[in-house]
Amino acid sequence: MTSAKSLEAEPGIPNPAADPLGPPLHFNALITPHRSLSMRGFTILIGIVAAVNFTAGILFMMQGAWPVLGFCGLEVLLVWWAFRSNYRSARAHETVQLSDEELRIRRVDAKGNARAFSFQPYWVRVALREEPDESTHLHLLSHGRELEVAAALSPHERADFARALEAALAGLRTARLGETPQEA
Repeated sequence: MTSAKSLEAEPGIPNPAADPLGPPLHFNALITPHRSLSMRGFTILIGIVAAVNFTAGILFMMQGAWPVLGFCGLEVLLVWWAFRSNYRSARAHETVQLSDEELRIRRVDAKGNARAFSFQPYWVRVALREEPDESTHLHLLSHGRELEVAAALSPHERADFARALEAALAGLRTARLGETPQEA
């Protein structure tokens, strides 16, 4: 995939161009990865896993197989670590913002590193590619460059997102065409 004009600066150097766009915005979307288990659900789940594992470990220890208790504790730690890593990766997000002069996609990874891509909104095309396995890929195309967006969404959500972004771009283009030269 070739990328759009990247607004990324050198690491550690602030880059105002990579910041989110300010108002007025014609389209503003925040895309975050889906997590089906809330923090409360995670606490309940880890409590149940710990109770079952330690109960089994104590039963084995009473039978003379004391090393099993350590493995049960290790299993609880591994389950806890896996879920914490999953929640940490959920900090990643993507914003798609459309102003009069720019369509900016800003990606923030789980560590907080931001990278932004910019398109001129009058030339960008939205392409939703459907695969035979019913998955979809949403790409923004302009001047031979392309960028995949909204990868964290489900195929149905991605299709809805593509329609909404296309409508916002069309509305912006129509509004611009309706202006007279004195207004521009």
